[in-house]
Amino acid sequence: MPRAIFEDIVIEKFEDVTSLAFCKYTSIRFFELLFIEKGSGVLMINDHRVNYSDNQIFILIPNDQYKFEIETPTTVSAVKFLNSFFGDMMSDENQAQRKQWFKKIETILHAANRASHLEFLSKVDESSILSLFTVLCNEYNDESLKSETVLKHTLHSILHIISRNVNFVITNEVDSSSVADSKIQGMINYIHYHIHDADKLSKRELADEFNISENYVSQYFKMKTGIGLKKYILNYKLKLAETRLKYTNLTVSEISHELGFTDSSHLDKTFIAYKGMSARAYQTSIKGSK
Repeated sequence: MPRAIFEDIVIEKFEDVTSLAFCKYTSIRFFELLFIEKGSGVLMINDHRVNYSDNQIFILIPNDQYKFEIETPTTVSAVKFLNSFFGDMMSDENQAQRKQWFKKIETILHAANRASHLEFLSKVDESSILSLFTVLCNEYNDESLKSETVLKHTLHSILHIISRNVNFVITNEVDSSSVADSKIQGMINYIHYHIHDADKLSKRELADEFNISENYVSQYFKMKTGIGLKKYILNYKLKLAETRLKYTNLTVSEISHELGFTDSSHLDKTFIAYKGMSARAYQTSIKGSK
C-alpha cells in the first residue's frame, strides 16, 4: 500500500500553555515550523535566547534544539517534517508532491538567521498564515475531518508564503556591509526564489526586474557583493545539491537535471571544486556514516 504523505509529518497545537515538554521528535526531525499565535516569553534555540510574542514564525533545521521559557500563556503550532519524509522520494505515488515541498523547504533552509522570527513583507501574508495554520491544525487533529487533499493544499500554501517572505543569509562569500542596500538584497532573494528557473536568472530578466541596464547587471552585482553573479548562482546550486545528496535518495543524475547542470559528470566535476570530492563520493560517504 502506498505510504500516506502525512505519515512522516507531525502537526501539533498547544493552546494557552504555561510550559512545554522537550520535543520527542527532535532527533528525527528534518525541518520544523513553529507558529506562535499568541503569548510571550523566551525561545531558546541552541545557544540563542530570542524573545517571542504574538504572530511569529520560527524556522528550525536538523540538529536545532529549542525550549520555551513561557512568561504569559502561549498558543503555538508546530509542523515537523521527520527525516523519513524526504528519505525516499523515488518509490512513492506522492513523489512529485514531496519534491515540490522539498524545493520550498530548501529555499527556507538557506534563508534568514534562525535565531530570529520571520519578518513578513506584508500584513496580508501575516494574516493569511494565521488562517492557514488554523485550518491545518483543525484538519489534522480532528479524525472526523483529516482530508489529505485539504492538508496538502494548506501546507503547500504555508510553505509558499513563508518562502516568498524570507531574506537570504549573507554568507562569507558576500560582502555583508553592502547588503543593507535593499536592491541587492532583493536581487539575492530573487535569485534564491527562482533558482530552478534558468530563464528568470538571465541578465535580461534581472535587468528588467531591478531596473538596471542588461550590460551592467553582472558588474553591479559584483560591485555590491564582491562575488560574480554567475559564481554566486553556481555556489548556491552546489549548496542545494549538497542538501539533496545529504537528505534524500535522489540520484546524482536526477539532482544534476533538476539544478540545471549539463549532466551528472558536470555536477561531479563542479562539486569536487566545492567540496573536495565528487557528488557521488559525497553521497556515498554520507549514507555510509548513517
